[in-house]
Amino acid sequence: MKTIHLYGKHTVTELLQRNPERIQMLYLAPNADEEFRPMAASVKVRCDSLANNKFMRDLKDVVHQGVVARVDIEGLVMDYRHFMDNLDATPDTSLLLLNEITDPYNVGAIIRSAAAFGVSGVLVPTNNQAPITGAVAKASVGAIFSVPLISINNENQAILDLKKRGFWSYGLDSEASRDLNKEVFDAPAVFVVGGEAEGLREKTREHCDFTLKIPMHPRCESLNASVSAAIVMAEWSSQHKAALKI
Repeated sequence: MKTIHLYGKHTVTELLQRNPERIQMLYLAPNADEEFRPMAASVKVRCDSLANNKFMRDLKDVVHQGVVARVDIEGLVMDYRHFMDNLDATPDTSLLLLNEITDPYNVGAIIRSAAAFGVSGVLVPTNNQAPITGAVAKASVGAIFSVPLISINNENQAILDLKKRGFWSYGLDSEASRDLNKEVFDAPAVFVVGGEAEGLREKTREHCDFTLKIPMHPRCESLNASVSAAIVMAEWSSQHKAALKI
């Protein structure tokens, strides 16, 4: 069984409300006991003292706010083929593909935005990519449990396969000639977000059907990867209101 430790009041509250079955144990400091113990009891989650646990050595530099959950992540990241073979893609379907994003906080923030804007899944490469960890989960404020995460071995092969399945692929590129706010998304779409330093890899850019830029004031050269992804997803969802419904 694969487990990670998630921490912070907002993240753990989301877990207790949405995915309590994944919590193996909730560890509480005295300052959080009164708030969280009744919440845990209502969903039958066991509690223990946070003090003197060995795993706290790994969390000494994080702000856990007195609450840490040991969480089962078995099966959280899905197999690409299984996910795609069971996905009924329509024009209201979008996916997000991460292209070597190494900052876990960016990955978590992107996943949170994907959940907010009705994205059907986030494709996560197995190499040169920040894995799903407690830091990613905290940055996502628990959204890793509400949007499908799909493992891919090769970004370029995934894009080619998605094209065969009727998806249009869009790479985010500040040097692109096409403006995001002028694009019409009338088919299943996959948006490819490049890494923090280098952006899209050249080969990956070549595999995309189009590259899109976010119109910006000239005093700003570029945006953080997670901010760019959020803007693109918000623009897509504005054209696909059905994606925002449960």
